[in-house]
Amino acid sequence: MKAKTLFYCTDCGNELPKWAGQCPACKAWNTIVEQPVEKPAKRSGPVKGGSVTGVAVNRPRSMAEVETTDELRFATGMGELDRVLGGGAVKGSLVLVGGAPGIGKSTLMLQICDNLCRFAKVLYVSGEESERQIKLRAERLRVRGEGLYLLAETNLENLVDAVHQLQPDVLIVDSIQTLYHGDVTSAPGSVSQVKECTLTLMQLAKGEGVTVFVIGHVNKEGSIAGPKVLEHMVDCVLYFEGERHMAYRILRAAKNRFGATNEIGVFEMEDTGLTEVPNPSEAMLAGRPTGTPGTCVTCVMEGARPVLAEIQALVVPSSLGNPRRVSNGFEYSRAMLLLAVLEKRGGLMVGSCDAYLNVIGGLYLEEPAADLAAILALASSFRDRPVPHDLTAIGEVGLTGELRAASTLGQRLSEVKRLGFTKCMIPKRTQGKLAAPEGLELIRVANIREAMAALL
Repeated sequence: MKAKTLFYCTDCGNELPKWAGQCPACKAWNTIVEQPVEKPAKRSGPVKGGSVTGVAVNRPRSMAEVETTDELRFATGMGELDRVLGGGAVKGSLVLVGGAPGIGKSTLMLQICDNLCRFAKVLYVSGEESERQIKLRAERLRVRGEGLYLLAETNLENLVDAVHQLQPDVLIVDSIQTLYHGDVTSAPGSVSQVKECTLTLMQLAKGEGVTVFVIGHVNKEGSIAGPKVLEHMVDCVLYFEGERHMAYRILRAAKNRFGATNEIGVFEMEDTGLTEVPNPSEAMLAGRPTGTPGTCVTCVMEGARPVLAEIQALVVPSSLGNPRRVSNGFEYSRAMLLLAVLEKRGGLMVGSCDAYLNVIGGLYLEEPAADLAAILALASSFRDRPVPHDLTAIGEVGLTGELRAASTLGQRLSEVKRLGFTKCMIPKRTQGKLAAPEGLELIRVANIREAMAALL
């Protein structure tokens, strides 16, 4: 009898009943491959809890009967990582850390072992490095080895046996794409292998209370390689972002069952590993030019943390029929919308110009409160007049050119004043009473024409 086969996308893991040239989910071309359907392995063992299949049956309990302890969370030793996790790692959780090669995922996981080993037993499993290589890297990062156990293994069954024998409190797997399950005949890193290995690690975390950190590779689109169901199985998905040739790294949560997903952690890569950046606003504004057209500073909220970001723009006449538009760190469709509003409502003929928008420091601004700063940077570059160096701009821009107030404006203004700015442009209408910090002048404007007339 011919084995049944299915087709899946190597980029996003989408399964298809037949081959296609383009994946309907991620729109990638020539990524559909064929793979036989794996038959579920037969499990043998004594019958427990009245189960016919030999698997223990969990009985329903009322929520009042479920026990909780005060030690549900514990600190990892990296304050920025604890912030993104929602206050620390949760016992028995499964955390997936993804990022580009060389971004610092393994470095971050090995560095947290230095603090975890003080009160917990940690098992670091690597399928990419030998135990000797891990030790050499740990010595370079100045990680103490007390309570840290190393294992170079790619077989999942051997890994589970080692966990049962050692009984660690924390398990770190580097990486999920290198593990393979003996009952699955496909190659390591395939959809079937990743799903089966992650499911086993999830059962290990939930059943025995082991906190599991799993490192995952990303594909060319920037998402974690493997099936999308992988991100649904884990409790927390963290993305490590930033250019590998730049010093700053940003850790953000795409999913978190135990905390918010809008927090970020900022790190700086040095010779001795990753160091935390407790004041990212000051770091992002370091080296900012003075008296140069095309730059403006705004304040955005990353979770509960206000962060000052510098937006730079370059607008030049185009010699092409279709002007070139590039946006880095700022949503492209939002940038095109602002250019249209600037021409229609602001009176600047930018439609025939090449426009480039860039956010300094590796941040990606999704909040509409950065609209006003982007408008001022574009207008400043077009008119070749600099925005005052001691001014920031906060506000959302509508299609009619009006300005809308941003949330938590008081907290943003406090951060602006703390960083030494003396002026801040905000919408004329704000919710509730707003008291400006002492020494900070508020410039209230109703639309973008008033904003440009006040500064440019």
